Amino acid sequence: MNRGEVWWVEDPDAGRRPHLILTRQSAIPRLHSVLSVPATRTVRGIPTEVALSRQEGMPEDCVLTLDNLTLIPRSFFVERICRLRAGRMRDVCAALFVATGCA
Repeated sequence: MNRGEVWWVEDPDAGRRPHLILTRQSAIPRLHSVLSVPATRTVRGIPTEVALSRQEGMPEDCVLTLDNLTLIPRSFFVERICRLRAGRMRDVCAALFVATGCA
């Protein structure tokens, strides 16, 4: 389990959906839950979205909406889907900046 990887998450309340892991790498083994963002097929065209495609290893074309950050227990991550390239992670970080307003 690594930062920048997309995994299937099986949440008893929310069901099964892909999540991108955002927690810094050194903290992942030490934490019970990790910060992630779920993927969705609902595209709204807002600046906090990052589009992902099948060419990147996703099961379907989708978006990550960085407004929807969530802590998920590590035990809910059941299967690795893909790992985002460095350039795509820069896109994610730019959208995260917009979502949080942090400098």
